[in-house]
Amino acid sequence: MQSLKARLRSERGAASVEWTLVAALLTLLFLTVLQVGFAMHIRTTLIDAAAEGARQAGLDGATAFDGQLRTEQLIEAAIAPEYADDIRVDRGETLVAVTVRAPLPLIGLLGFPNGVEVTAHAPVE
Repeated sequence: MQSLKARLRSERGAASVEWTLVAALLTLLFLTVLQVGFAMHIRTTLIDAAAEGARQAGLDGATAFDGQLRTEQLIEAAIAPEYADDIRVDRGETLVAVTVRAPLPLIGLLGFPNGVEVTAHAPVE
């Protein structure tokens, strides 16, 4: 039998322990990058939906409600209905502004309520 001192100096089995530690860190890094990408996708989708809603509300004969409805439809189709809960449309004489507040996703679709706020503008025809 080997002595205790010789067993402690041996590196036998160290590779599997090192791989486990490195794999855990790489998995965490990979999931973090995916979640940041997902949050950026949500933000970009909200910006696009707000811009389309502003264009809709700015059309000749359209109302602010038309812009809000179009923004809701796009967000519900692309993300989820709970992301279309807080939409504000301000239609002035020359400019329409659509503001969308939605959760900031941290784990999947779960996150801080009203963590993302985007605003889009369009001219009134």
